[in-house]
Amino acid sequence: MSKIMSPVPNINRRRFIKICAAASAGLTLHPVMVGAAPVLHRWTGIALGAKAEINLLHQDRDKARDLFRLVESEIRRLEAIFSLYKEDSELVRLNREGELFAPSFEMVELLSLTKQVHAQTGGAFDPTVQPLWDYYARRATGAHTVEPQDFTSALERVNLECVAINPAEIRFLKPGMAMTLNGIAQGFITDRVAALLSVQGCSDVVVDLGEISAMGSVQIADGLSADGWPITLRPDAQRPKAQTKVTLANVAVASSAKSGTTFDQDGRNSHILDPRTGMPVENEVVAASVIARTAAIADGLSTAALVLGENRLLQSLKKSPGTRAFIVRNDNTTGWLSA
Repeated sequence: MSKIMSPVPNINRRRFIKICAAASAGLTLHPVMVGAAPVLHRWTGIALGAKAEINLLHQDRDKARDLFRLVESEIRRLEAIFSLYKEDSELVRLNREGELFAPSFEMVELLSLTKQVHAQTGGAFDPTVQPLWDYYARRATGAHTVEPQDFTSALERVNLECVAINPAEIRFLKPGMAMTLNGIAQGFITDRVAALLSVQGCSDVVVDLGEISAMGSVQIADGLSADGWPITLRPDAQRPKAQTKVTLANVAVASSAKSGTTFDQDGRNSHILDPRTGMPVENEVVAASVIARTAAIADGLSTAALVLGENRLLQSLKKSPGTRAFIVRNDNTTGWLSA
């Protein structure tokens, strides 16, 4: 899913990180009790082209600042690998040249994980939809003449099986292929930031970079210890009543919605594309929040959920024990699917 790309100028998804306190369009933390000693430290900036924010409860102000510097450095380093907008990023060079020699360990790792999610979803998750993205973007903006054969040509270049991945080289096996990793890289970077903070001794943490990683637990407002982080999932901001309360501990959650970004001003053509047909998705599932062991897996599966529909999503979840999904249907009903 291309979450940070939008051919419609007035659409912009706000993404941010929050550590020890988090909220987003798809997630709301219930009130928490902050002890007397820890102080809330906040950092704001830009991550992956959007506004970013870190809230950190820590007793030592200087240590909190050091942690912010570490996180910011890690985000920038990973942006230089996965960004679609930095001209010298590994992904941009791969898309431009059709091959990438001596890729970073992170690129190989993420693409290997991408193939895993691709197989798990029967091909519903496929980041090689970028040529189709370009087609719809050109058509939406009207900046270029778009012919019917352009769609056919773009669809023919969509096939993750035609991407060769090994530690020495990544190569497209068809000319004109391109990838977007925006449907899984957010989750991957979230996992990396969470791991970084864990190594630095942060054990009770929520990391939110659009996708969420929750570790440890927190005290809720009445002083009772929660077995994790009490959170309200709201995967579709346009359907605020379609929500549910959960407690997350040592898991991750990612949300996707058809209405998140669209190719038209009326909001009818979703940014989620079916890689089999090349068309914007059309089924009963309009939004989903997936809970999984990592944010990257949750990210990929939440994207695929909108392509798969309810029954096929359930079959995909069964391939990952412990994974579950909160779905919103087009009739505004909701439900849980569990592996």
